[in-house]
This record gives sequence, structure tokens and C-alpha cells, in this order.
Amino acid sequence: MSVVHVLNGPNLNLLGHREPAVYGDETLADVEMRCRRLAAGLGLGLDFRQSNEEGELVTWLQECGADVASGRSVGAVLNAGACTHTSVALRDAVVGAEVPTIEVHLSNVHAREAFRHHSFISPVARGVVVGLGVVGYELAIRALQHYAEERA
Repeated sequence: MSVVHVLNGPNLNLLGHREPAVYGDETLADVEMRCRRLAAGLGLGLDFRQSNEEGELVTWLQECGADVASGRSVGAVLNAGACTHTSVALRDAVVGAEVPTIEVHLSNVHAREAFRHHSFISPVARGVVVGLGVVGYELAIRALQHYAEERA
């Protein structure tokens, strides 16, 4: 069974409590449950993780790349949080590990502060979902499954 990796960056562990007017009131556990249900319905396993450490996210992307190369994964849904706007290392991990990646943001980053308008990940991602709340994760999983079927 192929796996979809869902990787979450800094502060996403605070979902449901941090700025609910911006990020919604669902917790990260709620998001995981939704993703797990959808993945199972698509015949996929789910590797769902969160870290406040940039280096750990890099390692996970590299592991995902190895899983994709061996046919064990369809790719990564990546909500890198604030690292989106600062991390060349995450960008390089997506490229170097050849990870089909869908970048996800709960809020519409383009309607927020100017520093959130730039993403190091978007130019190397297969696609980007912004501003659709937690349903963005589900759309990203569906997209990765679709692209995996195209590659097969």
C-alpha cells in the first residue's frame, strides 16, 4: 500500500487554539483524523507528522523522497507554516529528494501580511492550496493520488 506523507511545520500543533479566526477551530488531531479517513478511502496509508524544527522537516522530506522512489509513497502534503517564507533548506529538500509536494496553507497567505506573500516552496511544489481551511489537506491528498495514477 502506498502512503501519503502529511508534514506540518512550526506552531501547527496549536491549531484550534491559536488565532481561530484565522486558522479555524479544528485541532491538528482533527485534521489528522480527516486525512486518515480520506487516505483510507483512497487506498492509501497515512504518515502524519508535525514538528517545530526545520531540520526535522528536512529529514522527513528526504525520507519521503526515498519512499516515492521505491513506490511506497505518492508524495507529501506540506504545510510548512512560517518556514514556508524563510526556509531554503525545505525548498532544497523537496527538489533534492524529488518529492511530489502539494503545499498547503489554511489561511489565504496572500490576503495577510506582506512577508507571508513569498514562499520558497511554491516554485518547486507540484501544486499549492491556500485559504481553504482544513479541506485544503484533503484536496492535496486527492491531487497527489491523481498525479501518482498519472505516473503509473
